[in-house]
Amino acid sequence: MITRTLRADEVAGLAPHLLELQRHAYRVEAALIGDDRIPPLHESLQDLVSAKLHWVVTFDGDRIAGALGYSVEGGAVDIDRLMIDPRYHRRGLGSSLVTEVMSLEPRTIVATGRENAPARALYEALGFTHDADIEPVAGLWVSQYSRHSIDSTGAVADEPR
Repeated sequence: MITRTLRADEVAGLAPHLLELQRHAYRVEAALIGDDRIPPLHESLQDLVSAKLHWVVTFDGDRIAGALGYSVEGGAVDIDRLMIDPRYHRRGLGSSLVTEVMSLEPRTIVATGRENAPARALYEALGFTHDADIEPVAGLWVSQYSRHSIDSTGAVADEPR
């Protein structure tokens, strides 16, 4: 398997495959949390492309096994979506993709369904801290996480020395 960052022109060409993966992955999350109102589950191809995300993708031959879409703003990587093909669950792809982007900025943030125990365990195992639970839509609970990078001196990047 090969993991690499997509160029902007590649995103448009691979968008139908990313959208298919997104629907498969978020159907799994919807089942875990008991709610199918997860926004990426209902996106169109245009919605996905217009999100203007950076993408890191793991390929197994020609197949996309996993993908992570993120943005960078204000010294933080915001993981917008992490999608693993259900056929590739439990192989470390999620950890690998998240680790790939964590070093880009001093802080990394992410949100997942509060009842999505596998995703929460993944982020906690990678050193993310649970910050809050929010209810963006009535009855749909999301857990927010953040992780601060540690520099070569051992100091947390966002803490004063």
